[in-house]
Amino acid sequence: MTAFALVVPARDGTREVTLLRVLACATVALAPVEGYLTAAQGQLGKAAPALLTLTWLAVRIRQRRLPRPTPLHAVLASLAVVLAVTAALHSSGPFTAEYTVRWLPFLVVTAVLADVASDEVPIRWLLLAAATGATVAGAGALYSLIVEGQARASGPQPDPNDLAYFLVAAVPLLAALSHRRWRLASAAAGIVLVVGASATFSRGGALGLAAAAGWLLLRRVVPWRVLASAAAAVVVLALGALLVAGPQIDRAVREKSFIAASNVDTRELRWQAAARMLTAHPVLGVGPGGFREHYAAESHDAEVDEQTPVAHNMYLEVAAELGLPGFALFAGVLGVAAVASERTVRAAGPGPRRTEAVAIQASLLAVLVTSTFLSEQYYLPLWSLAALAVAAETRIRREGEGSADAGAARDQ
Repeated sequence: MTAFALVVPARDGTREVTLLRVLACATVALAPVEGYLTAAQGQLGKAAPALLTLTWLAVRIRQRRLPRPTPLHAVLASLAVVLAVTAALHSSGPFTAEYTVRWLPFLVVTAVLADVASDEVPIRWLLLAAATGATVAGAGALYSLIVEGQARASGPQPDPNDLAYFLVAAVPLLAALSHRRWRLASAAAGIVLVVGASATFSRGGALGLAAAAGWLLLRRVVPWRVLASAAAAVVVLALGALLVAGPQIDRAVREKSFIAASNVDTRELRWQAAARMLTAHPVLGVGPGGFREHYAAESHDAEVDEQTPVAHNMYLEVAAELGLPGFALFAGVLGVAAVASERTVRAAGPGPRRTEAVAIQASLLAVLVTSTFLSEQYYLPLWSLAALAVAAETRIRREGEGSADAGAARDQ
């Protein structure tokens, strides 16, 4: 009812479009700093996505139109069905309800973002919002390292590796925002993001960043000289940090080296346990959150001090919990995004549209690489990037159809 009250008075649609734009950008921008919001109030981090969904629903009802169907919507709907079935089958599990509730909002918000980004909300605005939110998170990472004295920067995320995921995913998006007027701001944001990600000492984040940078170079979106200049700036800052806080950094490196050796062994145990769960339950898996429930038994209590961990591999965890059909649909979300973004790249030609599409591809690649070592299916970048990839293709296809109709009208 509140959403209706906010959007109905605008007869020309201007106010409702503005509201959708604000809420969509807020949803994307606030995701990297959700930890700060949750610390202030437990449910505050969910406010923007919930308001966006309600407002979008109210607007579409008022307009009496359905979203333009895309393959992404079909895949998301099918994934929701599989999720509901496996959740019902394993409803007695201690984590089933919690993780089912975590899954469903991402499916809904992805569909909503894909719809509004293909119509009311400029894609560049959403890229800017994502980069801005991540930059704030990067500044928080540096604050936690320098001021609070943490061994590894965490900022708004409890786990430094999760923070690195957000920061690394945002770095390629700056390539689409490097307009002459924004070049200095983009460079500053890039330094904050890269240095902040480095301060987490996340190896998965480093690999994801390297993959994204390589893709931007391969697609000729970022020249070698720009990448070299950015690397030189980061090196200079790192040397300055060593001079100012050498002992603290040395302690962090030693702690990370000790943790890294342990992580290799524990992740191997968890990956093996996830593979055994998938082998035993290939059709519907062990249910949402089932990996945490069954890990101790499947690993034969290999980790006495950690009985309910995550798999630290998004692909194995999703497959173990949702089964092969669920994993195929989850992979289908990524496949649809990849195909849509490549179609946009080829149809757009040189210019901002192509740059945006390649930036989305590079960011998605960073997410996929990083998620090989982390369970990141419960964070927004993966889902929002898929939505933006599909929305970009929808926009450029609609423009092509409009040009064709205009040409046919002229011929007549």
